[in-house]
Amino acid sequence: MRVALVCGYDWAVPGGVQSQLDALARALAEAGHDVAVVAPVTARAGRPTPGAGPGEGFLLFPAGRSIGLPVNGSIAPVAPTPAAAVATRRALRRFRPDVVHVHEPLVPGPPLAAVLGGPRPVVVTFHRADSDVLYRAEGRLLGPLLGRRVDAATAVSEAAIATARTVLGQHLPSIIEVRNGVDLRRGERARLALARVSGEAGAPYKNGSRPRVVYAGRHEPRKGVAVLVGAARRLGPDVEVVIAGDGPERTSLERQAAADPAVRFVGRLEDEPQAELVASADVFVAPAVGGESFGLVLLEAMAAGTCVVASDIPGYRLAAAGAAVLVAPGDSAALAACVSDVLADHEKRRRAVELGLARARECAIETVMERYVEVYRAAGASG
Repeated sequence: MRVALVCGYDWAVPGGVQSQLDALARALAEAGHDVAVVAPVTARAGRPTPGAGPGEGFLLFPAGRSIGLPVNGSIAPVAPTPAAAVATRRALRRFRPDVVHVHEPLVPGPPLAAVLGGPRPVVVTFHRADSDVLYRAEGRLLGPLLGRRVDAATAVSEAAIATARTVLGQHLPSIIEVRNGVDLRRGERARLALARVSGEAGAPYKNGSRPRVVYAGRHEPRKGVAVLVGAARRLGPDVEVVIAGDGPERTSLERQAAADPAVRFVGRLEDEPQAELVASADVFVAPAVGGESFGLVLLEAMAAGTCVVASDIPGYRLAAAGAAVLVAPGDSAALAACVSDVLADHEKRRRAVELGLARARECAIETVMERYVEVYRAAGASG
C-alpha cells in the first residue's frame, strides 16, 4: 500500500505530532508499505529522511516554510500559505498514494490542502484536546466540506474526540479512537547505551551517588517547565536537574534558574541523544499544566526504562494507565515533595520502571500501525 502521511507542523521542529508521524512512517515502511511524509520543512537539520523503499524508510516531500503561530497555549510551526498548499497537492500527485492520512486536518497549509484538494480515500486524525474561538469558527466554516471529503476519522484520545465533536458537530458522524504509539526500539537502544557507561554496580542512582531528574520538551507555559524550575530550588543542590529542549520561555527560565547550580539547560537534542538522556534519569518529570490530549512523552520515558513523575491531567492519566507517579499540576512544592519521595524510595522507582516498560509495550507503534492499516482498508484503500 502507498501511504501519504500529511503533517501540518514543521518536520524539523520537535513536537508530539511530528514524533508520532515519524514513528508511524517507519513502522509502515518496515511492514512493507511505500510511505511518504508531506510537511513544512524550514530547515534540513532535525528529523532524518531515510531511504524510500519498503523496509528502508520513507520519502519526505517538503511543503512550504513554517511560521510560528500561537495555538492551544503553544507556538505552532505551521505553513498557512498558498505555496504550501500547491506544494502539498503537487507532492500527492507525484507520489500517487492509495490513501492519504492527514493529521490535524483543520491546520491551514498542507493538512487542509490534502483534505480539500488531494486524492481519496482520506483518513484524518485529530490530536488536539481543547478548542478556542478561532478553531471553532474554522470548524463551522469547513465542517460541511470535511464531511464530504473525509472517508474515515480517528482521534488519539477521548478528549481529542470530544474536541473534534465540539468543533465539527455532526459533520463527521463516526470518529474512531486510535491512541498514540511509542517506538520501543529507540528506548531499548537508549537503555543499552546507558548500560555501557553506567557507574559502579550497586550505586543508589543510575549515575552514581547523585540523583538525576530530567525534563525534555518545549519551553512554553502549558508545558510547566517553570513549575519544575521552582521545584528544583526545593530539591536542593544534591539533585541534578537537566532540562532539554527549546522554546519561547527558555531565556526567562534560564534567568529564573541562574542562581541554582544544580539546574542545567542543555538545549534541543536530536532524537537518539535525547532518548539516552532520558534513560540516564532516575526520574523523568512531565509537569504540563494542561492542553495535552495524550502524553506520548510519558511512554517514551517509560520505554527508556525511567520512572515517570507527571502532572495529574487527563491526557497524562490516559497515557500512564497507572504506570506513572501523578502529582497536582502547577504546584512546585507538591512536585518537589513527590520527586523527593520517589528518589528516596529505590523500590518504588524500580516498580515504576517495571510498570512503565509494560505500559510502553502495550502501546508499541507496530500495534498502532496495524490498527491504522485496518482503518485505511475500511476507508477504501487498495494495495
